[in-house]
Amino acid sequence: MSAETTRHVVLVRHAKADYPHGVDDHDRPLAERGRKDAPKAGSWIASTGAPLDLALCSTDVRCRETWKLIVGELSQRPRTVYEDRLYEGSAEDLITLIKEVDDEVGSATVIGNNPALHALADALAGETEGDLREQMHRSGFPSAAVAVLTFTGSWKDVEHGVGKLTAYWTPSD
Repeated sequence: MSAETTRHVVLVRHAKADYPHGVDDHDRPLAERGRKDAPKAGSWIASTGAPLDLALCSTDVRCRETWKLIVGELSQRPRTVYEDRLYEGSAEDLITLIKEVDDEVGSATVIGNNPALHALADALAGETEGDLREQMHRSGFPSAAVAVLTFTGSWKDVEHGVGKLTAYWTPSD
């Protein structure tokens, strides 16, 4: 794949998590609503036709459970890497992680947590289609939200403003 290839970045916030008493934050599972919303997010992602070559998923339980429910809705499962740096990483940490993606990968999804994912979507989106940025800001990037961005170039070139926000979805859509 050439470095001038159009690449897709699909950002997925974990679905609604539960808050069981005495459970460490990293080990929090999905709530009932999350178990319903995650497959909806997967169906929406599948409907966009955006191919997914690689998934970078946080190691926390709610992200792993979200990804498992999403991938069940996809026509093919992308290679999945569970990444500790996604759990409490900032938007800048996530940019660093994305820069490490091999250029043979055309599209990647990142499954993680807020506020980093919302900040990452906002940081990467130099352009947007229609009022997608305003929709994203109004909604606050809720649980199970998905943002799709495109850019042309190498993954190593990912930086603020490089992408175009082409789609945004929330479970209430």
